[in-house]
Amino acid sequence: MTGSVADRLDDVRKRMRDAALRAGRSPDAASLMLVTKTVGAARVQQALDAGQHSLGENKVQEGRAKARELAGQPVRWSMIGHLQTNKVRDVLEFAGEVQSLDRLRLASALDRRLQHLGRGLDILVQVNTSGEPTKYGLAPEDVPAFLAELPAFSSLRVRGFMTLARFTSDQDEMRRCFRLLRAIRDRARQDAPQGAALETLSMGMSGDYEIAIEEGATVVRVGQAVFGARPLPDTHYWPETRRPAPRA
Repeated sequence: MTGSVADRLDDVRKRMRDAALRAGRSPDAASLMLVTKTVGAARVQQALDAGQHSLGENKVQEGRAKARELAGQPVRWSMIGHLQTNKVRDVLEFAGEVQSLDRLRLASALDRRLQHLGRGLDILVQVNTSGEPTKYGLAPEDVPAFLAELPAFSSLRVRGFMTLARFTSDQDEMRRCFRLLRAIRDRARQDAPQGAALETLSMGMSGDYEIAIEEGATVVRVGQAVFGARPLPDTHYWPETRRPAPRA
């Protein structure tokens, strides 16, 4: 991959605008979250210098360490990977958002800690739109009942949904996953207690973010398209991961 981090950020942003316009959306309809997993703080700093301030991490320990290295920078960190309840205290040291809420036990753990801290947290509910048993996330049919339980956790501000499309070259299947999440969001805005607050659709990564924007994404999570391919597969870095996210 050629060009600087700043150049590749510009290219991704241009592609995002073009995808939005193709879909008849505003050119700034989707925002960019830069995924920094396995990327050192010095290289992340190049992205910050280029005006990118929304960052996402998959692993709590890596995110916390990187946030400490970049302390004082105008950064908003999001946790986008599977979150264990015993990592809640650590993730709340740096993250202003969790995009991977997928069970009530985690909601309860987050809420207890947030109540202790006297603060709130933006939350996205993760949905398994591909139907793959190796992926985390709620089954689509379980979303309404899950949303109905969340008002009990008053420190959680539920803003929308996150998904990973099937890792495939079949664009029709990618679109099906994204359209399903959009349909879930649209129905929830009418029926769920959170109502109109459910605006966010976080979907699309380095291999499919343009398609995701065409299908309604409001946030895309892109890493390798800016920082380049990782030297080893995700399973090397996170062997315990149930399903690596291959294109962020």
